[in-house]
Amino acid sequence: MARQILKFIPVIALLAIVPFLLPGGRLGTYYLTLTILSVSYAIACLGLTVVLGYSGQVSLAQAAFYGLGSYTLAILTVKHHWPFWPSALLGVIVPTLFGLVLGAISLRLTTHYLALVTIGFQVIISLVLNNWATVTGGADGISNIPRPTIGPLSFVDDRSYYWLMLVFLCLAVYVVYRLRHSRLGNALLALREDEIAASSAGINLFWAKVLAFSVSAALGGLAGVLYAAGALYISPNIYIFDQSVLFFSMTLVGGQESIIGTLLGAGLLTFLPEWLRFLKDYYIAVYGLLVIVVVLFLPDGLWGLVQRGVRAILRLVKKETPVQPAAVVETLMQRAEPIHRPTPGEQVLLEVKDLHKHFGGVKAVNGVSFTVRKGDVAVLIGPNGSGKTTVLNVLSGIYEPTAGEVWFDGRNISGLKPHVINRLGIARTFQNIRLFPELTALENVIVGYYPKGTVGLAGTLLSTPRGYLEERIARERAEETLRLLGFTRIHEKAKNLPYGQQRIVEIARAMVCEPQLLLLDEPAAGMNTEETKELSHLVYRLHELGFTILLIEHDMSFVSQVATQAYVMDFGSKIAEGSVDEVLRNPAVIKAYLGDDAEYDYA
Repeated sequence: MARQILKFIPVIALLAIVPFLLPGGRLGTYYLTLTILSVSYAIACLGLTVVLGYSGQVSLAQAAFYGLGSYTLAILTVKHHWPFWPSALLGVIVPTLFGLVLGAISLRLTTHYLALVTIGFQVIISLVLNNWATVTGGADGISNIPRPTIGPLSFVDDRSYYWLMLVFLCLAVYVVYRLRHSRLGNALLALREDEIAASSAGINLFWAKVLAFSVSAALGGLAGVLYAAGALYISPNIYIFDQSVLFFSMTLVGGQESIIGTLLGAGLLTFLPEWLRFLKDYYIAVYGLLVIVVVLFLPDGLWGLVQRGVRAILRLVKKETPVQPAAVVETLMQRAEPIHRPTPGEQVLLEVKDLHKHFGGVKAVNGVSFTVRKGDVAVLIGPNGSGKTTVLNVLSGIYEPTAGEVWFDGRNISGLKPHVINRLGIARTFQNIRLFPELTALENVIVGYYPKGTVGLAGTLLSTPRGYLEERIARERAEETLRLLGFTRIHEKAKNLPYGQQRIVEIARAMVCEPQLLLLDEPAAGMNTEETKELSHLVYRLHELGFTILLIEHDMSFVSQVATQAYVMDFGSKIAEGSVDEVLRNPAVIKAYLGDDAEYDYA
């Protein structure tokens, strides 16, 4: 990690010498003031990097958190004569609490509605700051805000205060970077990519969103505290919706998922209006046009453009040779030991009792009952639309049952949330592959190991030995699982993988935390004959390793090779059960598949 942090040193060093590069006189003082302003903007935008870039939650309220931090500091130091540092600490805590509430509210809101809620919150805070004159000073604002001291060190002059702000900028960069490269950061990225898959992988969506908004609000509050002390005066017109839009634009222009990009965007859009002043009446239009062009045509921002250019040059200069770990794969396959070693049929692991799931008047599942014993490979088969996937969605917590019960390992899990069910020992894949496309194959599988971790935000940010150990174990387990399955392109983004390899990654993500029950929803769908054959070997190998498996499949040759027990559904009801050969000879099954007058050739 230390080597990775080194890439920020040139940026910080450049910022540190800025005061020595500025001209003397009033012009230099003016540009130093702008630089101080840009640093506070950069810290606020780093908060948006977390909530927007990492977790994918749209927030247009960063200026509200910025204002809460500024006004908390100003009110406590000027009106109540508190010391600076306790006031500054509360200036971070107060917006963090508001961010926590906003994150909790956001749980059931989609992107557009969430944006509206954050706009509403921003407007409310602006109105309060402007109209609660007895506390905030109203439109007149608050002046004579003190600057801090640390023992004999005073930060009264602009240059020394700028360097103090750089210290806090480094702290903010560290927080965001450390969060990104942790199990919590992986959870936020998974949330951004696919909430259903993230929840099914054991991630608590509620706390993930609360975490994102809280960290974002804390950084916004810190930026507001530093701005207020730097400006010495604040008024409500600084913390309006327009300012939130500016923060949002800075983050997008630089690159919403990049720390360096965020710093670039904040600095560029702070100084760009000054550089365009010569255009007089047209500079605002040109400024807006430049922002729109970048947002529309550079989805990764300016820093993303720089990175693509550097990668293109490197490809021309040096042709990379891919690693071929075939020998490693073979070794792992040979030495892999069974995880559970159950005797098939010795214990009921899953029991479904009279399960119903209705969507309005449609009875998708109607009174289904079956059991899966520990060590079994059970299969649900039936025509399209017979309710098989709905059953799996109920078992994994995506749907709540209308009636009936689901018992797993002696516990009633009916109606539990997906992340809770995952932590109890049920993992799944999906009929339509649900990977996190912008994450690498390795990162996708690391997300699957998330429930095994216990280190929270404090341990992550403090870089505790336990936190590093958990992250190392998660990475090693993910790498071993992928190689066990014969997968070698671990650093390739999931969206760039062929269909069959995407399926392998999804299975690896489900099995990496060693679940007691593995749910596979049509794993052979879309595969050619050779891929299906390899998949059957994989399922057989998983069974050898001790996994209990419940799968849905239409390919009968595949089913006959791997399944030890079969259940057949039609129109939401179970119509047959037994071995694969038995159910395929059942007249009710033949009728469901081929019609009343069909004659089935069993040869």
